[in-house]
Amino acid sequence: MLIFNSITTTIVSLTPNLKTPIPLTINPSYNQIQIHTLTNRLTPNSTAKTLSPMKTDHKTGEELSPELSNRYIRTQCELGNIDTAMNYISHIESLGFRLNYATYITLLSALARLGRTLEIEAIYEEMIVLGFTPTLKLYNLLLKAFLRKGLLALADRVVESMGDAGVLKDRETYEILLGYYVSAGRLDDSWDVVGRMRKDGFEPDSFVYSRIIGIYRDNGMWKKGVDVVREIRENGVVIDRRIFNSMIEVFGKSGELGDALRVFDKMQEEGVTPDIVTWNSLIRWHCKHGDLENALVLFNKMQEQGMYPDPSIFVMIISRLGEQGKWDVIRKNFEDMKRGGHRPSEVIYAVLVDIYGQYGKFEDAETCINMLKLEGVTLSARIFCVLANAYAQQGLCEQTVKVLQLMEREGIEPNLIMLNVLINAFGIAGRYMEAISVYEHIKESGVSPDVVTYTTLMKALIRAKEFKEVPVIYRDMESAGCSPDRKARELLQTAMLVIERGR
Repeated sequence: MLIFNSITTTIVSLTPNLKTPIPLTINPSYNQIQIHTLTNRLTPNSTAKTLSPMKTDHKTGEELSPELSNRYIRTQCELGNIDTAMNYISHIESLGFRLNYATYITLLSALARLGRTLEIEAIYEEMIVLGFTPTLKLYNLLLKAFLRKGLLALADRVVESMGDAGVLKDRETYEILLGYYVSAGRLDDSWDVVGRMRKDGFEPDSFVYSRIIGIYRDNGMWKKGVDVVREIRENGVVIDRRIFNSMIEVFGKSGELGDALRVFDKMQEEGVTPDIVTWNSLIRWHCKHGDLENALVLFNKMQEQGMYPDPSIFVMIISRLGEQGKWDVIRKNFEDMKRGGHRPSEVIYAVLVDIYGQYGKFEDAETCINMLKLEGVTLSARIFCVLANAYAQQGLCEQTVKVLQLMEREGIEPNLIMLNVLINAFGIAGRYMEAISVYEHIKESGVSPDVVTYTTLMKALIRAKEFKEVPVIYRDMESAGCSPDRKARELLQTAMLVIERGR
């Protein structure tokens, strides 16, 4: 029997009508076995098999050799079996074998892809202790891995090591550094990297300039972004799509929509074809700055070019149209999209359900579900949750309950999100007893209420002026080991103030 079977009876009768990293400080004096012991501690939940010291390959029967062992580790890394590779290292060491340079590089690359920087640091230090000389490629790999995790101190050590080893930075090195500083919003450091690039003979290209323009965009300094474009032209750098898109973003975010469109026209005049990024940017910023008319013009032009925007862009458009009550326009664009061969995603259907539901455009929950079936939509818990929430926001409890019943009929078990939505529906309607009934059912069914459950119920009780019940629910939350959030604390404080005044 599904979870909701019991609760529908109760409600109808009540209603009238992650792993933690281990701190690791690597000391160059560690020997090989010590370092591997440390790295193995970093994967306590590894499912890799513990390997016994065997001297032949279990598949081919070939006698193990340093080359065969190294090849096996590299293969495991390439297959994504990094824990198997790490465990195998201890095995080959027991046979007196060591990793070669190619295996170290493969191992570090695999760890870098997974962001396992503690093990990267340990293995890198081991390489140095054993006398291997890192190449520029390895330094760039380490730099990228550490900066991706925001470990600037370790990245600085890598750069320092490059200098000590006499390894010169290449364009990739500078681009890695620039990418980090731009993402971190560090304008001065970004320009410092550009300056050092020039000093080392690497003139900035479109990638570098687009990143600099991006940092000005993020800081609202669009005029500075224009100055960068002027510098680009003076330096004879070809303005490509990447730079044009960056400029459109700068003007769009600043609300200079006319300038954004002029850049758009200019890129086409210069033979640069707008891509999906260009169109998405223009449509998004026109929507955000309230120019829905031009956003729709661009949206239609984009489809005429055989392109379709990201679902988030279409969601933004129909949301704005819904706010303005332009249902015919929503319907027209939705039908045009389907005629153009673009199959709407579940996200788009969910948003349509949400908007239509919130504005009371669905007379009955069952009608809505049947319409979605006719459209060929695969019904999911998400669709039902969105529809239930749309009715709940209007306090339409019976329709909300009906959505949950329809959900069960489709063989989908209502989850905690749905039950929280139902509590909210009863709360908005002032029917706090039904809200409490749902809460009690959640606990009896073995599902752990979350912070949303508790705060939604507390809000329902305050609406119904049942202030004395609020501290009871708050204590339940603490007893269950659910940490109260700011909203819960504010609701408790509100209830306590009212209780104190009533004494």
